[in-house]
Amino acid sequence: MKIAFLTAGGIAPCLSSSIGALIQQYNESAPDAELIGYINGYQGLLLGNSYVFPKEVREKPEVFFEYGGSPIGNSRVKLTNVADCTKRGLVKEGQDPLEVAAEQLKADKIDILHTIGGDDTNTTAADLAGYLEKNGYNLTVVGLPKTIDNDVVPIKQTLGAWTAAEEGSKFFKNVANENTTSARQLIIHEVMGRHCGWLTAATAQHYHESLDSYPWMPEGLIKRERWDVHAVWVPEMEIDIDAEIERLNKQMDEYDCVNIFLSEGAGMDVIVNARIAEGNEPAKDAFGHYRLDDLNPGQWFASQLKEKLNAEKVLVQKSGYFARSAAPNEQDLDLIKACAAQAAQSALKGESGVAGHDEENGDVMSTIAFPRIAGGKPFDIDEPWFGELLSAIGQPKGAKAAAH
Repeated sequence: MKIAFLTAGGIAPCLSSSIGALIQQYNESAPDAELIGYINGYQGLLLGNSYVFPKEVREKPEVFFEYGGSPIGNSRVKLTNVADCTKRGLVKEGQDPLEVAAEQLKADKIDILHTIGGDDTNTTAADLAGYLEKNGYNLTVVGLPKTIDNDVVPIKQTLGAWTAAEEGSKFFKNVANENTTSARQLIIHEVMGRHCGWLTAATAQHYHESLDSYPWMPEGLIKRERWDVHAVWVPEMEIDIDAEIERLNKQMDEYDCVNIFLSEGAGMDVIVNARIAEGNEPAKDAFGHYRLDDLNPGQWFASQLKEKLNAEKVLVQKSGYFARSAAPNEQDLDLIKACAAQAAQSALKGESGVAGHDEENGDVMSTIAFPRIAGGKPFDIDEPWFGELLSAIGQPKGAKAAAH
């Protein structure tokens, strides 16, 4: 039996550990199986680049738990984007990337493929399995749901998201001290999340609660209010910007600073439309998404708010790469191991799907059929913990925007 692993998309605090957890499972349930990894995700599959896990590595799977990133590498390759795959030299002119990938799996005699990625990664794997089945080759595909955005339907909690929120909080712990470098300081903490604000909200909550352990001096200059979160802006909320500016100006007048936690997708449509109106439409990536590096939401909001808040200094800091590259915390590692156990068990039974807690079925750990997997799950701003956070920082929740 040959079992292959593939990690794809952006990295998250779960990839290396997911590989380690799967190796642990197969060491017990299929010790004679050959385990391989495709190098750099779908790119390696298209090019036929793979790595066979030797006995010496399989004997130490726990080492993978100590690392972030992916030891077998990632790439952002969309198999249905023929033009991009051809341009990058991953397939020849006239070839269908989906067919090339499927034929490579067939040539490598893979029985089970584990994909560790988001909705695009896992639904693409389902397309591969479907293609092979039509062509008389049976392949079982079981994915693990990776994304720090926590936005995969119907997965209750995606792998790596808890850790990313905790790491983003640690990141801002130091950044917040920048409020002492000038009068009227505006700090924008830009957090990853194109369509879903869960990570921004969870990072803000984690940071806000962490302030409980600080030794404050309310009678002196070191007051919690100055270091606290003052606004949380996520894509799912309709922000009354004029009302927010009025509220935040009062904060600035009293404490000489404003700290905003901004989801990179908040206000994205406004920025895109403004750029298009200027005749400067932002570039798109292989998946057809506007490149966030080109949009630069934090800097755009900084330019809009500096004058309106009469800020003397503006600082925009992005925690994304810091947060997503960490090794998993204990909570995430437990979830990773549980999903890996479910994935291996289903794979050996020939059941394809994505392993995770099914929030449409009582949060039961199961292998969810691929047709039910989708991206773009919005963050529920009616979550009690989020309402408590907004109430604590004095921010109105505002109207709920339409789901993305």
